[in-house]
Amino acid sequence: MKLYTYLQDGKERVGAERDGYIYPVKNAEDMLSLIRGGEVRISDENGIKADEAVLCAPIPRPAQDVICLGINYTEHGREAAEYNKEAFLRERPYAIYFSKRVSEAAAPGAEIDSYAGLVKKLDYECELAFIIGKDAKNVAREDAPGYIFGYTVINDISARDLQTDHKQWYFGKSLDGFTPMGPCIVTADEIGYPPVLAVKSYVNGEPRQNSSTEYMVFDPVHIITELSQGMTLKAGTVIATGTPAGVGMGFDPPRFLKSGDEVVCEIEGIGRLINKIR
Repeated sequence: MKLYTYLQDGKERVGAERDGYIYPVKNAEDMLSLIRGGEVRISDENGIKADEAVLCAPIPRPAQDVICLGINYTEHGREAAEYNKEAFLRERPYAIYFSKRVSEAAAPGAEIDSYAGLVKKLDYECELAFIIGKDAKNVAREDAPGYIFGYTVINDISARDLQTDHKQWYFGKSLDGFTPMGPCIVTADEIGYPPVLAVKSYVNGEPRQNSSTEYMVFDPVHIITELSQGMTLKAGTVIATGTPAGVGMGFDPPRFLKSGDEVVCEIEGIGRLINKIR
């Protein structure tokens, strides 16, 4: 099932797609309450065409920072280290975790501020994200898939100069608008486990990234199992699984984003997340 947050009469609503239409879900005030509440009950109200809906990010205001994986595709690790060894070269017996501050996730179609004067090296990263469906603590590996509510697309917008200058990733990943998300959440039962999905991105129509989630170094089961040994992953937690090769800093010379660029992040079975740089 595809679940959306969309605008109707100026208000955010949660809906489920059926036969090309989005129908309101009657037992949820917002997506987080739906995730925490369980069953999806579709209203008998009239639906609206999915391709005409004004979409918000599926979880517009995550309850906590988004958890992210760094250097989680081998080829991306190579291109990142070639760009800046000091910042990105890592021995990786363990997963690299960091977080993004997200006061409000950018909607599909939203413009992303280029922060001229603050940022000179703006980059894109197409990523599969999964959403925790129930509180997870001390989860056994064999039980971990059952904690995944669903999947969405995230563009992990990154200011590479802030990222490298500060020698940590939080500031350069967390400027307002730097977490476009959408267009929907696809429930885990439709994707299956493990998720083997094509991951692609385009800038102004030019193909940039072209890979598959099967090449992740650490998969969602590893992530849930490892993190839950020391922290409680609350229902609604969003975890972005890293990006494959093909980002702007990986080109020679680098090809960073500029005002007017259109970025498309596409993941098989979920959809296309499109945003322009302002």
